[in-house]
Amino acid sequence: MTNDAPSVLSAVPELPLVTVVALCYNHARFLRPALDSILVQTYPRLEVILVDDASTDDSATILREYANAHPSWQLLLLPRNEGNCAAFNHAFRRSQGEFLIDFATDDVLLPERIARQVAVFQQLPPSYGLVYSDAEHVDEQGHHVGYHYKRPRPGVLLPRPAEGWVFAEVLRRYFISSPTVLVRRAVLAELGGYDETLTYEDFDFWVRAARNWQFHFQDEKTTQKRLHPQAMSRRGYRPHDPYLASTIRICRKARALCRTPDEQDALAVRVRWELRQAVRWRNFSEARELYGLLRELQAVRPLDWLLSQAAGIGALLSS
Repeated sequence: MTNDAPSVLSAVPELPLVTVVALCYNHARFLRPALDSILVQTYPRLEVILVDDASTDDSATILREYANAHPSWQLLLLPRNEGNCAAFNHAFRRSQGEFLIDFATDDVLLPERIARQVAVFQQLPPSYGLVYSDAEHVDEQGHHVGYHYKRPRPGVLLPRPAEGWVFAEVLRRYFISSPTVLVRRAVLAELGGYDETLTYEDFDFWVRAARNWQFHFQDEKTTQKRLHPQAMSRRGYRPHDPYLASTIRICRKARALCRTPDEQDALAVRVRWELRQAVRWRNFSEARELYGLLRELQAVRPLDWLLSQAAGIGALLSS
């Protein structure tokens, strides 16, 4: 079902249009705070596209209510569950914004989020394709838990943010809080949107985007990221990790993008980390694949070999 009302608000034509793609799958209990956080944005030129990925709770009912109350918002109710990557691409293909936000509707946008990030983008050269920031972590009830970046002393953030040409850093470690990202449309257009063969989008998107575009860190808290058992981030690195096969595919794609020995070394750091997690959580077949990729990178260390042997023995004992 689609609400075909006009998608562009032109109250302030001189400002760039920003598209908020609000992606929902069984977020009914969090949906109203999320959608209300779009309504209180201080930025005046928004295109809002609501996408429900065939939820089985009351999400569709709530989304219809908000779409009816705000006719400029587009509503897309997918008839079957397609996953986050495909659901986002449906919205991206119909969007018009110069900048886009992939907004999971269990999170909350702080009121100045979009205005402040657009202002940052407008001060950057056109080679910058992505702005990201700090995030507050909240629990299911919206209570403060912490922040994405720990600040043990003034001027020190952990994990350390990276800026500029960050391809190797994106390969080496996680430092970006996904819900805080504002991306230039040209980046998504160049990449053809998200890779729909994957079960999750952010690592692959960062890798491919960082090859040709610079990233900027905005040292502000712009978003509340909700931590709850059903969140995608809580399901990784567990027995039968549903995302590990995609991670391996992304690492192989990244290998083809590496241009320097330093970039290959950075990828080896990531693959080694994933190998350790795979063995720890008894994902033995994936561990053997990761070890094979380390061999291809000519980056095997003695502990890597021992882990590969443990994975082989573990697989035999599990069979």
